[in-house]
Amino acid sequence: MFINPTRFIRANHRTSWNPKKKKAREEEGTKLASLPSLQARRLSVLTAKMLTVSVKWQKKVFEGIEIDVTLPPYVFKAQLYDLTGVPPERQKIMVKGGLLKDDADWSAIGVKDGQKLMMMGTADEIVKAPEKAIVFAEDLPEEEQATNLGYSAGLVNLGNTCYMNSTVQCLKSVPELKAALSNYSLAGRSNDVDQTSHMLTVATRELFSDLDKSVNAVSPSQFWMVLRKKYPQFSQLQNGMHMQQDAEECWTQLLYTLSQSLKAPTSSEDSDAVKALFGVNLRSRLHCQESGEESSETESVYSLKCHISHEGLKGELEKTSPALGRSALYLKESLIDSLPRYLTVQFVRFFWKRETNQKAKILRKVDYPLELDIYDLCSEDLRKKLEAPRQKLRDEEGKKLGLQTSAKSSAKDSDVKMTDAEASSHGSGESSTVTPQEGASSEKETHMTGIYDLVSVLTHKGRSADSGHYVAWVKQESGKWIQYDDDHPSLQREEDITKLSGGGDWHMAYIIMYKARFVSM
Repeated sequence: MFINPTRFIRANHRTSWNPKKKKAREEEGTKLASLPSLQARRLSVLTAKMLTVSVKWQKKVFEGIEIDVTLPPYVFKAQLYDLTGVPPERQKIMVKGGLLKDDADWSAIGVKDGQKLMMMGTADEIVKAPEKAIVFAEDLPEEEQATNLGYSAGLVNLGNTCYMNSTVQCLKSVPELKAALSNYSLAGRSNDVDQTSHMLTVATRELFSDLDKSVNAVSPSQFWMVLRKKYPQFSQLQNGMHMQQDAEECWTQLLYTLSQSLKAPTSSEDSDAVKALFGVNLRSRLHCQESGEESSETESVYSLKCHISHEGLKGELEKTSPALGRSALYLKESLIDSLPRYLTVQFVRFFWKRETNQKAKILRKVDYPLELDIYDLCSEDLRKKLEAPRQKLRDEEGKKLGLQTSAKSSAKDSDVKMTDAEASSHGSGESSTVTPQEGASSEKETHMTGIYDLVSVLTHKGRSADSGHYVAWVKQESGKWIQYDDDHPSLQREEDITKLSGGGDWHMAYIIMYKARFVSM
């Protein structure tokens, strides 16, 4: 605060009135008033500590840069960094005596007000703004959110429709089936396909598409309506509510419909897309223990039946015996004569119990592996066709482990002789030779090995066939397993998938699906 000297003197000299003394005081006050004020002296000191210079860098000259000589030169360099983008450690500023150092004394350097300084140095690369604005995950379109999530949405339970939801989630995991559906159109359908089959095929295609594009649970109301129209048994009511149904029946009926709709209008077996994906040719021998009769038959199925009380592909059936002239019990033993890309196995857990006149469930534990080798379940002809591909697969896996392959197989690596495996892809030949995918080398073909990897499990929880709860467990392309419990998908550990083997009231495997492992030869 500025203090007026005259007022200060007056305030502190309270004496009696004297004209001479008054005049002297006025003269003294005039002299004091003519002295520089305190503010002026402070401003003078501050100005003496600031210098204004210009800096030339490359072809540019920066004028009017102020230097506070009370601060080290590093602060000045920081100012130049803001102007030029040249980091202080790269700046070379020419001053008297050499280059300006970060900790130099301004008074010793001798920089003068108005002086032009020269600077050299390379600027940092200018950080460019992103070409696309940053978008947060929750702001992405729902389809992109679903892609980033890595798995598709769940399905709303419309009232005891878990059997249908779990079937859809398992079949949707087959990319080749999705591709065939995406190419399906009304114009391309066969004349043998009825209207409701066409509608169910379209509804399946649309439902698969909706699941892939959504992160929120999808309502399968349209699909369910058409499914019940095509197969009225799924419309059964009990106490005004739709009854629980058998997931295996839903799976089988849906695949049958799709096999009819997706079949190209030609007579070739190659035109049957569903059969190529899921079809298994069986060669069976039937033996009647009462009469000793034996017969053989061949059939094409979409899944293998695993009768829990028998080993392998063995089972019992009741049919008319020509020798006895009545129904008799036959033992049926089957061998696989051709392999599909996707092998489906159904554990026959439900059976009709005559004593109670209702369906009963077998709770017995049945183990299944993540990797399935069905070589021992194949016919002799099919085994011969699998030998070369299996040896090639063993050699490839051995190389990964650093093992030396056998001389016999090594000699075949460069040019494998196909013999039986070169058979036509029609009939039983489709089991080992597969048409190369688009983009694959035309000189090599992919061959099945009889080894399969688990990709989905459909489980049933509960003790009754007409109640309980169905859930799908599906392996994603990333290798992660997702449990689809209707509208609630959740991540699962792979080691827990094989624990769904039964033996209690927990989820137990009812239908499992494997994907074939191939080799190129």
